[in-house]
Amino acid sequence: MTKSGYTKPHIVTSSICGLSLLSVVGLSTGCRSPQSYRTEADTVTGEILDESWQKALGRTEEGFTIEPASDSLRRKLLMDQNLPMRSKASAGSSDDDPIEQWPDISYFEDRATQDSQSQLDDSKSRIPTIALIEALEIAATNSRLYQSQKETVYQTALRLDLERDDFRHTWSGMVDSVLSSSLGSGSETNGVVNQSSLDVSKRFKNGSQFMGLLAVDLAKLLNGSRGSSMGLSVDTSLSIPLLRGSGKFVVTEPLKQAERDVVYAIYEFERFKRTFAVQIASDYLTVLQQLDRVDNAVENYERVVSSTRRARRLADAGRLPEIQVDQSVQDELRARNSWISAVQGAEQVLDRFKITLGLPPDAKIQLDPAEFEVLLQSKRYERYLEHSPNDTLTDVPPADAPVVLVPPSIEDAGPMELHESDAILIALVNRLDLRVAVGEIVDAQRSVAIAADNLRADITLLGSASLGESRSLSSADLDDAQVRTDRGFYSLLLGIDLPFERTAERNSYRNSLISYEQTIRRLQDIEDSVKFDIRSDLRSLLESRESIKIQAESVRVAQRRVDSTNLFLQAGRAEIRDLLESQNALNSAQDALTNAVVSYRIGELELQRDLGVLEVDSNGLWTEFNPQEYDIEETKSLIQFLSEQGDSVADRTTRDEG
Repeated sequence: MTKSGYTKPHIVTSSICGLSLLSVVGLSTGCRSPQSYRTEADTVTGEILDESWQKALGRTEEGFTIEPASDSLRRKLLMDQNLPMRSKASAGSSDDDPIEQWPDISYFEDRATQDSQSQLDDSKSRIPTIALIEALEIAATNSRLYQSQKETVYQTALRLDLERDDFRHTWSGMVDSVLSSSLGSGSETNGVVNQSSLDVSKRFKNGSQFMGLLAVDLAKLLNGSRGSSMGLSVDTSLSIPLLRGSGKFVVTEPLKQAERDVVYAIYEFERFKRTFAVQIASDYLTVLQQLDRVDNAVENYERVVSSTRRARRLADAGRLPEIQVDQSVQDELRARNSWISAVQGAEQVLDRFKITLGLPPDAKIQLDPAEFEVLLQSKRYERYLEHSPNDTLTDVPPADAPVVLVPPSIEDAGPMELHESDAILIALVNRLDLRVAVGEIVDAQRSVAIAADNLRADITLLGSASLGESRSLSSADLDDAQVRTDRGFYSLLLGIDLPFERTAERNSYRNSLISYEQTIRRLQDIEDSVKFDIRSDLRSLLESRESIKIQAESVRVAQRRVDSTNLFLQAGRAEIRDLLESQNALNSAQDALTNAVVSYRIGELELQRDLGVLEVDSNGLWTEFNPQEYDIEETKSLIQFLSEQGDSVADRTTRDEG
């Protein structure tokens, strides 16, 4: 029909409706709240991490989150004990004051907590007692280092999502409305042009790229004929690389590497959890050891004070020279100095331990001494601490008899004192940092292949099609545009870029080969370090075990020496110096025994850590390794299989895809 009919207004109305629909869609998409984007990122990242954890370790990490605890122990201690703070943020982000322009207030509201001032009266005088298991959980919740490690894993997953986005359908839209007026020497032209477009692009894993554009224009004159016309155009293009940069292996390399980086981050996080848990246990026992040293210093100080008083009475009675009284006074002063140093040292290591847990160093906490008593009374040490009748020197050989040195026996070795070769095999299979090193070799090989591909020529097939017409004020009087395939513009282009200049690519290829050799050396270095760690741990366990037996006997001998010296002193057959020396020897032996027991326990945990068999959950709690339940023959078979294949099953799959 002509423009004077009834069809034209219908077309204009439809066009306006179409433009309005595009505008509504664009606005609804562009006006999402920051909270919804944050929630979407958490959902996508959670799915990626569940998938990657299952792939890496055959399980998911229950309870993994990077959201900081809203009512952490750090916050409770700061509030309940009324500790000084420089800023509200010292208690946590849930207490911080957001700026006026903060985009997502729900970020604070979701984690807001009740003010703990109501608990102040009940808990101000109460100092929390923390057991070892509780210390592990507190560290997993409050430690800033632990939180940073979790965020590193999360951010690696975000990078993978971004790489995946390159192969998704990408949509974009734009709506413009232009009001213009042309004031010339002739007639005046006023009008409005509404333009909207919808773009879609898609990158395929073979290297091809598709782009499409749908554009709708509505030009309307506001004077003169007041005509209007709708423009409709479609533009598409398809680019297909035929040589360099083509093929799934080359195109998806960034995506493949991002997927493997998430697995590596999970391995590194699991390794960190084990190392961190052992550090917490080691620091915890070190604090208790230092407190035990304080107790020993107190007992020694009290004994020396009693000895000084006794010496004073004996000297006043004329039974002891004054010089021996002075000797006792000097030892009393040394004992007091040792006691003060032990107390200050205990406070120092406790403050350092609080910081490791993520707690304020000026907060008042105490560790459970029962943990130390359980350790000292553990069945695993009782056979070393008990006195054996065979140890008494009842049958002393002649002085000129040859001295036979008896090496430590493995008959009384603890359950963790594995055979060295078996321990090394277990570590080679279970150490996660070693898995990463093996995987990086395959990554380096892929990098070599990608660099070699860049040396080839570029051959690209490019096809494009353009249909329909656009509209402006100058063409507002024309009929509405139509999309007709018989009136379109089509083109096909074959582009060839011959590899005459490949200096940068050549150097990159050579560098990739160097990097490959460097990854080989890194693997060798890590593998040798693993073996060294295992051998060192086993040596430390043996030394600590023998030290426990030696120091236990030393304590018994020192106690007998103190008792007998006291009797001799009362009978006038010993000097005060003998008693003082025996008391110092007893104090040193008690400290040495405690140190040996703690060293052996820490050595067991360090060996499990270095073997890669200490399992730690998301709450920081561990499950210890039971050597009796481990099938070493299966480990030997697995090591042989991996050696024959050259790498792990996951890496072989990647190589086969290449």
